[in-house]
Amino acid sequence: MNETSQPQPQSLIRIKDEKQKVRWLTMDIRAYTMIGALIAIWFLFSLLNSTFLTPRNLSNLFLQMSVTSVLSIGMVLIIVAGQIDLSVGSLVGLTGGVAAILNVWLGWDTVPVIIITLALGALIGLFQGWLVAYKAIPAFIVTLGGMLIFRGILLAITGSKTVAPLSPEFRKIGQAYVSEPIGMILGLISIIITAFFILRKRGQRLKYGFEVSGISISIAKIALYAGLILCLVTVLNQYQGIPLPFTIVIILAIMFAFISKNTVFGRHTYAIGGNQEAARLSGINIKKRLVLVFVLCNTLAAIAGLILTARLNAATVTAGNMFELDAIAACVIGGTSLMGGAGTIAGALIGALVMASLDNGMSLMNLDSYWQYIVKGSILVFAVWIDIYSRQRKKV
Repeated sequence: MNETSQPQPQSLIRIKDEKQKVRWLTMDIRAYTMIGALIAIWFLFSLLNSTFLTPRNLSNLFLQMSVTSVLSIGMVLIIVAGQIDLSVGSLVGLTGGVAAILNVWLGWDTVPVIIITLALGALIGLFQGWLVAYKAIPAFIVTLGGMLIFRGILLAITGSKTVAPLSPEFRKIGQAYVSEPIGMILGLISIIITAFFILRKRGQRLKYGFEVSGISISIAKIALYAGLILCLVTVLNQYQGIPLPFTIVIILAIMFAFISKNTVFGRHTYAIGGNQEAARLSGINIKKRLVLVFVLCNTLAAIAGLILTARLNAATVTAGNMFELDAIAACVIGGTSLMGGAGTIAGALIGALVMASLDNGMSLMNLDSYWQYIVKGSILVFAVWIDIYSRQRKKV
């Protein structure tokens, strides 16, 4: 009998089983704690205010979370790479201000305004990434300086005035709704993409000999996600349809989830955040990867600036104020580790939804604004504790 066919000692089997239990427990804690918290928040607010779960309020809720969601998608990449960006809030205000000036004062059409605004965000990201990667200036300092500089430029170019009103075409970016038939088509496409990712991931694990759950579990996951997607689309269609900003969020989330999990760039980003020295020794061009991460993050901030400005039908000097903290909080609440190397786009969206739900629910209850700060801050601390606890469990 050769060595591979001999039965394993009971002690080794027991150790393997215990490690498997710890791995699943860790995954469950990180993946499901905030989902449970979100369900509890929705249930509580629905009891306290009957309008919370109405189609109109849910539509407003997803509309409100759109800007934070777009920012959090970019912030996930930044934090996973072991960096931080404190400038995205001010960049939202600056890019929104530039877009409004081009549209209102100079009379530009919507498409050129969008192109110029996105190019501005990318160029700023290129400069900030260059300072961090090639000049070795800490990202905290670079982006803290950027936060102040961009806010100052916004005040200068607008003359501290509100720039409004925008053209009807521009306003559609933040105020339009997707019609019911198109919404259902998008929902079906989302279900197909979700099924593809789940089955593809299972196939890859089988290909490389990793343990996988039964096919029935995968089918159950697909059915669960399909039910949630169809339920969401049906509820939103009962009001005016899916808000266009939320549609943009979903499209961006799918794109960047694919990039982060299924491309060389995404794998390198996680490797850099997990262990930068090991990534360097393995041949990863860390500097170029960091520059690209900042370019993507700041371009997404420009998209958020367009959405916010269009939704408000104005560019104000306070637009985007403290949004960087909301984006960071959404990432951390969704399971992104501030240590780097761990985090998901889907988790960041859950975190953004938790933050928006708290704001929306407490506003419906007419609670003073200080309660919103206290509650959101407490949840942020709790989320960080969950992250630290799960990491400690991994070391067991």
